[in-house]
Amino acid sequence: MAALLPAEWIKNWEKGGKNEFVQLCRAVSENRSHDSMGFRDIQQALYELAYHVVRGNLKHDQASNVLGDVIEFREDMPSILADVFCILDIETSCLEEKSKRDHFTQLVLACLYLVSDTVLKERLDPETLESLGLIKQSQQFNQKSVKIKTKLFYKQQKFNLLREENEGYAKLIAELGQDLSGNITSELILENIKSLIGCFNLDPNRVLDIILEVYECRPEYDDFFVPLIESYMYMCEPQTLCHILGFKFKFYQDPSGETPSSLYRVAAVLLQHNLIDLEDLYVHLLPGDNAIVEEHKREIVEAKQIVRKLTMVVLSSEKTEEKEKEKEKEEEKNEKPPDNQKLGLLEALLKIGDWQHAQSIMDQMPPFYATSHKPIAIALCQLVHVTVEPLYRRVGVPKGAKGSPISRLPNKRAPKQAESFEDLRKEVFNMLCYLGPHLSHDPILFAKVVRLGKALMKEVGTVKKFVSDRVVKFQSDGSKQEDKEKMEILFSCLLSITDQVLLPSLSLMDCNACMSEELWGMFKTFPYQYRYRLYGQWKNETYNSHPLLVKVKAQTIDRAKYIMKRLTKENVKPSGRQIGKLSHSNPTILFDYILSQIQKYDNLITPVVDSLKYLTSLNYDVLAYCIIEALANPEKERMKHDDTTISSWLQSLASFCGAVFRKYPIELAGLLQYVANQLKAGKSFDLLILKEVVQKMAGIEITEEMTMEQLEAMTGGEQLKAEGGYFGQIRNTKKSSQRLKDALLDHDLALPLCLLMAQQRNGVIFQEGGEKHLKLVGKLYDQCHDTLVQFGGFLASNLSTEDYIKRVPSIDVLCNEFHTPHDAAFFLSRPMYAHHISSKYDELKKAEKGNKQQHKVHKYITSCELVMAPVHDAVISLHLPKVWDDISPQFYATFWSLTMYDLAVPHSSYDREVNKLKVQMKAIDDNQEMPPNKKKKEKERCTALQDKLLEEEKKQLEHVQRVLQRLKLEKDNWLLAKSTKNETITKFLQLCIFPRCIFSAIDAVYCAHFVELVHQQKTPNFSTLLCYDRVFSDIIYTVASCTENEASRYGRFLCCMLETVTRWHSDRVIYEKECGNYPGFLTILRATGFDGGNKADQLDYENFRHVVHKWHYKLTKASVHCLETGEYTHIRNILIVLTKILPWYPKVLNLGQALERRVHKICQEEKEKRPDLYALAMGYSGQLKSRKPFMIPENEFHHKDPPARNAVAATVQNGPGGAGMPTSLTINTVKLEEGTAEETEKLKEKSQGVVKVVNKAVNATPKVTTSNGNSASNSKIVKEKEDKEKSGKEKDKEKKDKTPTATPEMKALGKDGKDKPKEERANKDDKAREIKEKTPKSDKEKEKVKKEEKASKEEKSKTVVTIIESKAASEKEREKEPSRERDVAKEMKSKENAKGGEKVPVAGSLKSPVPRSETSESEREQKRRKVDTHSSPSHSSTVKDNLNELKDSSAKHYINHTTPTLSKSKEREVDKKDLDKSRERSREREKKDDKDRKDRKRDHSNSDREVPQDSTKRRKEENGTTGSSKHSKSESPSDSPRLNEKEKEKNKSKSSGKEKGDSIKAEKMEKSSSGSKKESRHDKEKTEKKEKRESTGGKEEKKHHKSSDKHR
Repeated sequence: MAALLPAEWIKNWEKGGKNEFVQLCRAVSENRSHDSMGFRDIQQALYELAYHVVRGNLKHDQASNVLGDVIEFREDMPSILADVFCILDIETSCLEEKSKRDHFTQLVLACLYLVSDTVLKERLDPETLESLGLIKQSQQFNQKSVKIKTKLFYKQQKFNLLREENEGYAKLIAELGQDLSGNITSELILENIKSLIGCFNLDPNRVLDIILEVYECRPEYDDFFVPLIESYMYMCEPQTLCHILGFKFKFYQDPSGETPSSLYRVAAVLLQHNLIDLEDLYVHLLPGDNAIVEEHKREIVEAKQIVRKLTMVVLSSEKTEEKEKEKEKEEEKNEKPPDNQKLGLLEALLKIGDWQHAQSIMDQMPPFYATSHKPIAIALCQLVHVTVEPLYRRVGVPKGAKGSPISRLPNKRAPKQAESFEDLRKEVFNMLCYLGPHLSHDPILFAKVVRLGKALMKEVGTVKKFVSDRVVKFQSDGSKQEDKEKMEILFSCLLSITDQVLLPSLSLMDCNACMSEELWGMFKTFPYQYRYRLYGQWKNETYNSHPLLVKVKAQTIDRAKYIMKRLTKENVKPSGRQIGKLSHSNPTILFDYILSQIQKYDNLITPVVDSLKYLTSLNYDVLAYCIIEALANPEKERMKHDDTTISSWLQSLASFCGAVFRKYPIELAGLLQYVANQLKAGKSFDLLILKEVVQKMAGIEITEEMTMEQLEAMTGGEQLKAEGGYFGQIRNTKKSSQRLKDALLDHDLALPLCLLMAQQRNGVIFQEGGEKHLKLVGKLYDQCHDTLVQFGGFLASNLSTEDYIKRVPSIDVLCNEFHTPHDAAFFLSRPMYAHHISSKYDELKKAEKGNKQQHKVHKYITSCELVMAPVHDAVISLHLPKVWDDISPQFYATFWSLTMYDLAVPHSSYDREVNKLKVQMKAIDDNQEMPPNKKKKEKERCTALQDKLLEEEKKQLEHVQRVLQRLKLEKDNWLLAKSTKNETITKFLQLCIFPRCIFSAIDAVYCAHFVELVHQQKTPNFSTLLCYDRVFSDIIYTVASCTENEASRYGRFLCCMLETVTRWHSDRVIYEKECGNYPGFLTILRATGFDGGNKADQLDYENFRHVVHKWHYKLTKASVHCLETGEYTHIRNILIVLTKILPWYPKVLNLGQALERRVHKICQEEKEKRPDLYALAMGYSGQLKSRKPFMIPENEFHHKDPPARNAVAATVQNGPGGAGMPTSLTINTVKLEEGTAEETEKLKEKSQGVVKVVNKAVNATPKVTTSNGNSASNSKIVKEKEDKEKSGKEKDKEKKDKTPTATPEMKALGKDGKDKPKEERANKDDKAREIKEKTPKSDKEKEKVKKEEKASKEEKSKTVVTIIESKAASEKEREKEPSRERDVAKEMKSKENAKGGEKVPVAGSLKSPVPRSETSESEREQKRRKVDTHSSPSHSSTVKDNLNELKDSSAKHYINHTTPTLSKSKEREVDKKDLDKSRERSREREKKDDKDRKDRKRDHSNSDREVPQDSTKRRKEENGTTGSSKHSKSESPSDSPRLNEKEKEKNKSKSSGKEKGDSIKAEKMEKSSSGSKKESRHDKEKTEKKEKRESTGGKEEKKHHKSSDKHR
């Protein structure tokens, strides 16, 4: 803005500037009406003028003169001038130049006459006024102005107090307090109030306060007062009402004050109508939010302290306890809680239904703090009651219940009442969440909410079902799909409410069983997964969320401890009631404690189970959850510290599970699923639980301790099983087994559990078993297997045909897709086949009515064919095609699909049970004390049971007859024997008998019966003899590879097999009747298709007795071997097996004594080391001693006539199959051998491996094999090789001895010399092999062995002559000195080590034999024969025969002792020459035969008395099954010579003094005259064979010859 006062004017002030200024002022003043700018211009003009004065450009008097001229131009000019002075005053006071301030002061003083003092005093600073002299002191002036202002603005006029204006206020109160029921409205009253305020000058705020007071007193007139206050508030400031209410609340905030509820209500109504804001009012209320949070924290700490006090064991005196109690009482008196106005307001809000404001108050407090105050909780409950009323009346009221309807709240602003479930979600669920555990204050509302939950679940179910149906029919339906989604949201809300509200509230209720049952009504509609999740939250999280719940938990545990300490069998009922009471509210905490006690003390199980009868259904369900949680506890070890047994806590829990699930109706799905999940994870420990549950609930127990009577009962029908098959008479299992079945079917767990268990059996070994102790792995395997058998048995007996067939897939699917082991797969399928056949049979019977037995059988067979035909096709895929060359799929399927029930009727069991019932009935009659009606009932029960049993027996009898008819028809197609009968037996044992006989005790019995049945049916191509021989000959490997329970079953199987054999052995009549003319006892095993019934081919009774003795001997040898290994598994298993076969073995005295000694040794050795083995051994030892009186000497067990030499040769050569066969069989071989010399030459080169083995053990006896005689040719090769080698050595000998070979003396010597050393050499070979296997083949050890060998050679060469001469004396001595025997064995071992070093044992696995080439088979057989033949002392008599000759030639032998055996290369050179010579010699020996036979007979009678134990081994050779060489095919482990070597060693140690003497002699003889001995014995054998064959005719010979060629 440009300056109005130019500088020229100031300079020429007197000349013209003054006039110019006056004119300017006049002009501006005149313009004021037109323009508002004029005022500002005049201000500026005056300011500039004054400013020039201040700067000193103009004198103050000049300025004052001109101002006097312009002052008249405007009325407000003095005021404008005062303003200018005021501005300048401020500006100049800030300046530092004092001159300017002086100029300003002078100007003002000069202008005092223009502006009044008053105006200046208003505008100027007090200091300026003081300097101008307008006031005396500025300080006094200030004080005076403050006083005036106070008087003006703050001093009240007291005219509106009640006592001063009482009439006005009285009229106001009369106006508000009148009867409002007429036509009086709030508008009318408001006008009157306004008049009163005006007339009596009343204070409006005080009037408002009086209106609120009256409203407090007349709360029913909401509709009048609220509009009145609302309209009154238009005249006030908005905050006024809030302040007035705040002052009212403040009045009651004294410690002693108590805010009236009417005030809360008024405030609540005003809040609801939005007349005040909650934020504004909230600050006026006490206590502060911080104080509330502190209080909440303090409560939590207190709760925890209480818990600590309860859990601590305080050993304090009574006085201190009393003091503490007094302190607590005083604290309670002092602590009267201060008035909480926030909670009071909240309660009022809830009562009038203002949920929004109530919610916002609760949000500002800690969770559940507000509702933990009972009045608030009750108010909120009431609000929920009102809100859910219409919906509850529609869907929640139970039938027949009247209920008391609740009227809705009068005000319209209350929450909308719920008409549908969707409305519940909007408001009610929210309210309930704020209530939390404090819903416990209103049990009725609790029940309503639960019933609504039930109704909701019903609707959820129908919507889901409807939607799924619609989707199937129309693919989609939008609205219904939406409904489904809404329902799912509602369902999740319901779960939240249950978790946060219902369960915690139940915990705070005081043992309300009805609530618990009501809640179960809703819970049972949830799937168990949801329920268990809820229980888990309840148990592990909810109790920590609130101080009250923390206390409740501690009190529950305290009470539970109290009850459990006092729980015994005697006080089950009272304790049970206490447990029941406690469990209604806090089941999770209680059961957790009870289970922890059960895990520690298993004797609590029975009383606890009995005491749980007062539980509600919900509690039982919670118990199931708690059990699963306890089982799954990751902190608990499932094994004891020794890592060999399952922990006792797990066993206790499993036992408790079984008992509690059986006795009470608890849902099983969760537990079963848990076991399935554990199996999926490869953990089998928890099968223990399933085992217990099935045992207790279904009454099916699996135990290896069953007596034979029980086992027999188990082969009958269901009724017989229940009566006689189990230890405990488990009654009333019908309901519990039905529950178990339903749980399995509803949740589709039946088949998965079976498959998982079947797969887990191997998993136990190969996956779980890596780190674990072998004993534990065995236990787990047994547990898994037993549970599978038990569970499968349960399913078979409880599932209906349809259910079973629907769930179990076909056998090929089970094995190939699910990888179920074959035994388990058939076990699961077997009931299905039985169901199928019976249902088909019933159909056919109905279709065609014919009662003839023949018709029935025909129909049965037809139904079998229909059902089993697909199975026959299915099983083909289970094995390699080669398998089906020997056994037909039909035979395989038949074997696996039948059970003991189909094969035999246990008549004795039925009779036994019926007799028991008769005895019972008699006892009932005799009982005088029993009341008559009870007598009648009991008798009726017994009679009904008896009738059932008899009916069942009849039914089974018919069934067995039908089955046997069917088998008769089938049998011709069973065994195809396309390879050999031996191979057929191998396949039969490997694929059928061995897997099944260790599956279960009944299967063990079944296998033995089935073998007998196949024999009785005269099945073509089945050699009973071979089968039994293979079963008894080599049990070491089978025993060693069993678990404990499998060993027990295997023992049962052997027991039943021995029972049959013993029956045949006991009586010639029985033998002739049952075996005499049966194809199974043919000893000539011709090519397939011709089983001629020549009587001469049958094994006669005496020879059979020899064979049985050989089997007994084999069993002894195997048993002793196992006992001497020192291996835990071997010893345990053989003791179990021996205990099982005790009724039939040992029968022979010397075998029994040998066993007894060995077992006694085990008892001594294991007493300290392995107590479980000690216990087993002691048990067996005791039982064995008690059997001793029933044992018989060997000569009573079988006739011990010394057989003719040729018979010996024959039996020696017969393989295991041809035990004790007539000599014709052997002669066949000799002829064959002669006839095929050239072929043999060719074959010789091919089977170099065999030759090597044979060369090492020249004395191995050749073997005649079955049907096509392939091994016969092997034996030929072997013999020829032997002969060549012998003749070579013989030449050597001839040079030294210069004695012609063919002299009678030499022949005799040859026989003797060969027989004995042959046995001896074998022992050495075996031992060498054994040593080789046992010891690592390090260089040091080899050197050691060589040294030992040298030493033993020297020692023996010195003593040979003397020993031979003093034979009789040494025999007696040795009987007294068993230790000597061991020395000899050691020496032999050391010698043998060098010879047998090259032999490598062939080992394999029992369960998976691999077919080997013919050559290797023959090699193994040779080894086997060596092993068995050599150990037999059957030639001792011959040695005696020719004792003198032996003495004469002993010197020669001694000389020849140093002759080394020929090297292999030399042997090959002389082979051909030897062959020719050996043939010549065999002819010469023929003549000598008869004489020898007589000699042997004579000598045998002498030796009978002297050599009691020789006979054991001799029988072995005489009976001909030499070393069960055939066994090598069936079970590859027996291919390994290790077994036999060890056996030899053991048996060696057991043989009698006589045998010892002989063996020592023989050893030395062998050393000196290996050549001639070998030759002479075999030559004689050939001669014998030839003689025999000529007598029987040589037709078979050609057949054997051809077939052997083919096979070679």
